[in-house]
Order: sequence, then C-alpha cells, then structure tokens
Amino acid sequence: MLFSFLLLDRPDAGDLRQAVRPQHKAYLGLVQQRIAFAGPLVHDDGSTMLGSLLVIDFESREAALAWLANEPFTQAGLYAGTTVHAFINLWPQKTGFPA
Repeated sequence: MLFSFLLLDRPDAGDLRQAVRPQHKAYLGLVQQRIAFAGPLVHDDGSTMLGSLLVIDFESREAALAWLANEPFTQAGLYAGTTVHAFINLWPQKTGFPA
C-alpha cells in the first residue's frame, strides 16, 4: 500500500538538512524501487526549504512508520512534525516529474 509522508522541518534547520542530506539520499536509495514520488517542499520563493513529501509503497503502516523512525532526517531531529497517511493513486501523473 502507498503511504504519503508529509515531513515539515523545524525552523532554521537548513544547515542540519544540508549536513544530513547524503545519508538521507542513501536511505531513500534502499527503497528506490518502491518510491512513487519524493522531493522537497519549498516556500513560495521556490528555493527556501520547508520539508519533504514522499509517497512510498510499504506492506503495512507499521513498516512505513518503522522506516520513518530510522530515516536519517528523523534521527537527526530535523522534523518539527510528521504526518503519515495511506494513499491511493487514482490519477496518472502528467506533469511535475522529470522526463
């Protein structure tokens, strides 16, 4: 089942995000075949980081939450808040994705 992760950074965490980013990307690489989409959330200026939005296939909510608990940004204390919801993709993506 797909699970969406809405992960909002705590204020002034840009330096921490940059420092931990290599570990975060490597951890995402472990589930890359199950990622529906993933990327940063930004403010309206298009560049100031706000958090992350991920949609990943997991066998259960428990597996999704366990994955999140071990995620490097989570471990580093980057997030001010996290929300995880089951997600059903009913619309074929046409825009916003790399070619």
